[in-house]
Order: sequence, then structure tokens, then C-alpha cells
Amino acid sequence: MSNDGGQEAFCPDGDGLYFVPLGGAGEIGMNLYLYGYAGKWLLIDLGITFADDSLPGIDVLVPDPAFIRDQRENIVGLVLTHAHEDHLGAVPYLWADLECPIYATPFTAAMLRSKLTEGGLLRRVPLHEVGSGVPFTVGPFDLHLVAITHSIPEAHAVVIRTPVGTVVHSGDWKLDPTPMVGPVTDSATLAALGDEGVAALVCDSTNAMVAGHSGSESEVRACLAELCGRFHNRIAITCFASNVARLESIGLAAAANGRSAALVGRSLWRVSETARVHGYLRAVPGFLTERDARQLPRDRVLMACTGSQGEARSALARIASGDHPHISLDRGDVVIFSSRVIPGNERALALVQNRLVRRGIEVLTSDDEPVHVSGHPARDELAQMYRWLRPRLAVPIHGETRHLMANAQLAEECQVPQTLVPHNGTVLRLAPDPAQVATVPVGRLAVDGKRLVGVDAGSVRSRRRMVDEGAVVVTVVLTGAGELAGAPQVSALGLLDDQDDHDGMLDVVDAVREGVGALPRAARLDDQVIRHAVRTAARRAFKASHGKKPLTEVHVVRM
Repeated sequence: MSNDGGQEAFCPDGDGLYFVPLGGAGEIGMNLYLYGYAGKWLLIDLGITFADDSLPGIDVLVPDPAFIRDQRENIVGLVLTHAHEDHLGAVPYLWADLECPIYATPFTAAMLRSKLTEGGLLRRVPLHEVGSGVPFTVGPFDLHLVAITHSIPEAHAVVIRTPVGTVVHSGDWKLDPTPMVGPVTDSATLAALGDEGVAALVCDSTNAMVAGHSGSESEVRACLAELCGRFHNRIAITCFASNVARLESIGLAAAANGRSAALVGRSLWRVSETARVHGYLRAVPGFLTERDARQLPRDRVLMACTGSQGEARSALARIASGDHPHISLDRGDVVIFSSRVIPGNERALALVQNRLVRRGIEVLTSDDEPVHVSGHPARDELAQMYRWLRPRLAVPIHGETRHLMANAQLAEECQVPQTLVPHNGTVLRLAPDPAQVATVPVGRLAVDGKRLVGVDAGSVRSRRRMVDEGAVVVTVVLTGAGELAGAPQVSALGLLDDQDDHDGMLDVVDAVREGVGALPRAARLDDQVIRHAVRTAARRAFKASHGKKPLTEVHVVRM
């Protein structure tokens, strides 16, 4: 058993059921959870999160699987609770490190297959479809999925049975009596599990600080239909592409108001086509393409657009900038944001909304009208889940630390005997005798083009420094005797404009010339010494003139 990553890796014994989050505990997104028993590991979910401005050039982050990769011969399988990116989006990036079979419901499996196809992994990954409520066994774990309501079809909690105890892993869920797409949460099965005895509930904490109830999708459907009758020009609605119930509501709102519904954005088409293949969206006619939509009168079209989070390359961001190839919005048109803002996306979303408003386009959000409800449980729903399952232990996950603590406090108020609040890397024994027993190494990897790098890799640090401080390239040409053969050549990226800052450039050139000239003749024959002197001189010049310490690269050419 290891608690620092430098000793022998932790391996679960046959006397306890263990839980290890490698992502998703203390954060929202990047979910990766391990359950260990009898020397084997079961993985639940393998998701991404999105990078912020502190990682320039990086859009996607994934959990570092090093701890479990080193034990991949003991991995018996990966179970996916649902098809959201933060729960399965890392599979194409990390599966080669794990090489385990994957278990998912038909819709979730279909969404994953499209990603595996893009990554060239479809024929390599053993992907097994499992049904709701149908028991199956993976290694020493007896499993079955319990249908729950969420903002995507076929979301499920996972029941994990072992000889030492039963655990319910909630996945993402809510209680919605009228979810519009898919069944309501299977309360009868959950209550029966409570009667049977649940050692631990590992539970979604996203909205643990929100009082009351998360609201019903039926309320959003009614609101969208009313809004589409209220406005008379072109209407665009942006939502999470995976929210099939919302897409159905958009289609029905259009039909109820004499409009045709169109989809603008590739991810919306991918989700809608997958949904129709699996029996969803039957209540609405086929969607129009964006090319079809531009031919319709302004009062006869309703468009669903990607870009609810202000993503720079999304359809709505391009429309707001006026550079979408097929769709435009004009003064008097309306954009409805039928979504919540994911923390970290506030600035990007505000930029898109401000661009729309400046062009005379009306913007509506959930602050104005009930156009969105969360897919996660508020406090009343969490309390109901604790009443149904009556676990002996509550383990909050899927939230920042404040959310986890709020969920733990609520569990105590609901008379749960014990709570354990994990962070990524914590090893908890769930049964018997719950306790924190160790820690394992964790981290994040950045998807940098076609490769994975550590978020603290030299290339990422250099890029961050270039953004903050600028970059300088200095080329010096020396004779065989170590004398400068000409003026040093300086390129200052993000610091000086070659045309407008000619004097500033000459100051740097002079500083470099002086730095080389100050070296003893013998030292000038050593390229490493030259590079150090030139780098120091250039950085000091920029520190004096601009208050910056740029990333500085020096090229030495010998004649």
C-alpha cells in the first residue's frame, strides 16, 4: 500500500471494497472513478474537462491515468454512466493506456462509437452494450444499471455488489416527474436497494448548495413554445447538443407556431441522428439544414445552434461575429440561451452575447425566462435519494470542494451514519469499516494537438510565458576568432513592432553587442557561453524598457 506514489502501488485486497477518484472529486468534469476489490479494478466513467486561459493553445484536459495504467492487467472493465463529454470524452485519448472492455447502454455506446471512429479505435475497443436493470458481471463485481433522469438519454446509476457490501454510484441525475425524453428515475428499484442494504452512496454534488428542486423539462418545453409565439422574427436557440429532450422541445415549439426547425452545428446533427436511430425524437419531423433555413422567411424559421458556452468556433459565435457562411441574424431577431454557463466559460459567453446585443439582436437567458433547468439534483432531491437508499456511508463526488461539503452536511442531516469527503487521489475503504486508507498520485494531461502532455510540461510552460511576457529570437553571427561579423538580428514577438519600435529594437541590438563584447576572447569561442550572455543582455534590455522578461531563444552561427 502506497501513500506517496513512490512506494509499491496500492492494490485492493479481498477484505474490503475501495474507492479511488482520479478525477471528478473537488472539480466538475474530468470524471474517472475506480472501485477496487480482490486485486481487481472496475473503472466508472472516463471524461474530459475544458482548459481555461492559463493554458494557451489547450482546449481539452484529461485525467492522468498513470496510477491505474501501471496496474492495467488488473482492470476488469470500464462502465460508462452516460454519454456526456465529462464522462466519456477521454476514452479516445486514454483507452490505449488501459486496454480494457467498455460497458454502456445502446445510446451511450453509439455516441462513443462516433468518437472511436474518429480516433481510429473502433475495431480495437471491445465495447459491450448492456441494458437497464439487466444484471451483468465484470470480474469480481456484480453490476446492474438503474435508470435515472438526466439531461441526456439513458443515464444510469451503477449498483456494484461484492461480498463485503453493495455500493450505488449515482452518476449524474435528478428527479423529474415529466422528463419529456426517457423514463423517470426508477424510484422503486432505489427504495428496494435501501431495504436490501446499501454500504455506500457515491453521489453527484453539483447542486448540493441549491435549495429546493431542480425543475422539470416540461416547464422548459412550455416556455419555449410560448416564446416562439411571442416573437415574430428569426429565432435561434442554443443549448447543449446532447440534450435530446431540449431538441425535441425546439422541434415541437417550431411546429406549434408555424415554423420549421433547423439545426446549425455539426454536434447537433450527430446527436439528433444518433437519437433517431435509437427511437428518440419521433415526435418531431426531420430538421432542416442551415442552407434550407436561410431560404425561409424570418417568421418561419427556428434554429437550434451550437455555442451555448461561447465556444470560439461554434455556430453561434460565428453568427455573432457575422462570419457564418450560411446563417445571419439581423436587428430584431432573438437568441435564446437554453442552457447554464459552465464555470470558466463566463468571459467567452459574455463576448458572444455582447456582440449579439450590439447588432440589435435580443438575448434571453434563464435569468429572464424559465428556458433551462439543471440536470443535477438540488437539495430536496438529494434528501429524497438518501431516504430511498439509507446508505451507511455517503461519499460526495462530482463537485468543487464546497459542493462536496454541502452534500456531506446534507447527508448528516438525513441521518446517514458516516460521511467521507474525498479529493482526487484519496483511497477510501467503503466497506467494511469505512475509512481513508491511503493516497495515490493524480494529475492532469493536456490534449496538445495530436499528443498528450503534462500541464506542467516545458512546452506548455513556455507557451504560457510567451503569452504573458512575449518571446525574443536573437541571431548572432561570429567569426572564427569570436568577433561579431555583423549586427545581431532580433525578432521580438508580442513585444516590439519592427516598424514602429525601431529605436527600441536598436537598444536591444546594442545591449546584445555589448554583452558579447564584454566576454573574454577565449569565452567567445564557447557557444554555450555566447548564448547565455546574449540571452541575459536581451532580457535585461526588455526588463528595463518594458518591464518584461521574455522567453528568449538564441541562435549562434559560426563563420
